Amino acid sequence: MIDWLQNNEVLVWWLLLVSAITFTLTLIIVPIILTRIPANYFSHKKNIRTPWSGGHPLIQVPLLIIKNTLGVILIAAGIILLVLPGQGILTMLVGLVLLDFPGKYQAERWVVERKYILQSINWIRVKAGETELVMESEVENE
Repeated sequence: MIDWLQNNEVLVWWLLLVSAITFTLTLIIVPIILTRIPANYFSHKKNIRTPWSGGHPLIQVPLLIIKNTLGVILIAAGIILLVLPGQGILTMLVGLVLLDFPGKYQAERWVVERKYILQSINWIRVKAGETELVMESEVENE
């Protein structure tokens, strides 16, 4: 292993640089994304929003293809980053969020409904001056 590291020193430095950049970008981008989610996004059992709707099909279809292609690339990069230095799991999660597939909204809700994840997201939102996410069970209790 040490021989491989010595023989591939330039590659190792590049991997460390990419890892540091992805970590820094994660610290910047994730809070931005979390604060841009509408507070009532998860307040319904089924997603009532139709993504990419209302646009012209000649623009809509290529954007959808680009978004899904980027999602697949990020998932592949995340798998690679699992064995290399980097944010592999987070990169794969971002890739999954970009993909369109049946049951995606329910999977997102399942993750966000976890107590500590929801508390963390809401803590970031409050620090940014946004309202907390409203889950379906909270809407029904009012």
